[in-house]
Amino acid sequence: MTRRLQFAVLLLWASFTSAAWAADAVSVEAGYGYHTDMARVAWSRAWDARWFTDSAWFLSGYWDVALGRWTPHNPAGGNHDVTDFGLTPVWRLRPTDGSGPVVPFVEAAVGFHYISDHQIYNGRDMSTHFQFGDHVGAGLSFGEHHDWDIMARLQHLSNAGLQNPNPGINFYQIRLSHWY
Repeated sequence: MTRRLQFAVLLLWASFTSAAWAADAVSVEAGYGYHTDMARVAWSRAWDARWFTDSAWFLSGYWDVALGRWTPHNPAGGNHDVTDFGLTPVWRLRPTDGSGPVVPFVEAAVGFHYISDHQIYNGRDMSTHFQFGDHVGAGLSFGEHHDWDIMARLQHLSNAGLQNPNPGINFYQIRLSHWY
């Protein structure tokens, strides 16, 4: 890991473990995209605000801080493992009357990522360490207090044309979260 990335991870870890910013959830996710496996762990902090609570569905959200690893498996060679650090505000839409044993939700997000190596493998150069990451997903909350989530997500990362080439990468993901 580069020193800047190590410092950023340390700073955000300290922020999230302080009493004022204690995480509300921990998540693990795995995915695949463009000859590349990915795995992440994330810590989330729920927002206090809720919107449209007088409707059938309400909007809420959370901050997500993630640390992950990409492992390319490209037969063309030149594979580089990549460490991915992300900070993302996430908006979640769920039913207002979420009293059943399983409650569906959908979410969308656009956040910021720093990747340790922009050359993933021969023919896939992301050009910059800084990437935007957006995702859409759908899932189910379950458990006695709806404190578990399982979801499927589609995530896209690219530098939004800040530098060329800008091939981007899409990941198909499964995510499991526990809210405490």
